[in-house]
Amino acid sequence: MNVLVIDIGGTHVKVLATGQDAHREFDSGPSLTPKRMVSKVRKIVADWKYDVVSIGYPGPVLRNRPVSEPWNLGKGWCGFNFEAAFKRPTKVVNDAAMQALGSYKGGKMLFLGLGTGLGSAVIVDGIVEPMELGHLP
Repeated sequence: MNVLVIDIGGTHVKVLATGQDAHREFDSGPSLTPKRMVSKVRKIVADWKYDVVSIGYPGPVLRNRPVSEPWNLGKGWCGFNFEAAFKRPTKVVNDAAMQALGSYKGGKMLFLGLGTGLGSAVIVDGIVEPMELGHLP
C-alpha cells in the first residue's frame, strides 16, 4: 500500500509518498484553504501512485476532523471532507502527533516541534496524545 503523507505547515505544505526519494512542497499562508491545498497537492503529485492519504494538521483533531481553524491559514478546514476531495481513504491527525510517531522507537517519548508554532505530543507504549502546548494562554 502506498501512502501519501501531507504535512500542512504555516509557511509550506510538504508531501512525500511511499517509494519516492524526495519530498515536494509549496507555500502555504493566510490564503491557503483546504480546497486550494487539495488542488495544489493533487497537481504536484500527479505522477505519483498512492492508495491512501495521511494529513498532519496544524491544530487539534478529533475523530479524523480538525476542530479549530488554524490562525495562520485560510478558513474552511473544520468540516472539510478530505476523503471526498482526495477520493481515497484519508486520515487526519495533529501534525505534532504525526511527527512524533515518525520518530518513535518505543517506551515513553515527549515530542516538541518548533516551526511556525510549537507542536507537542507525548507517546507512552505506542499510544499518542497530542498536547497542544503552543495553544495554551
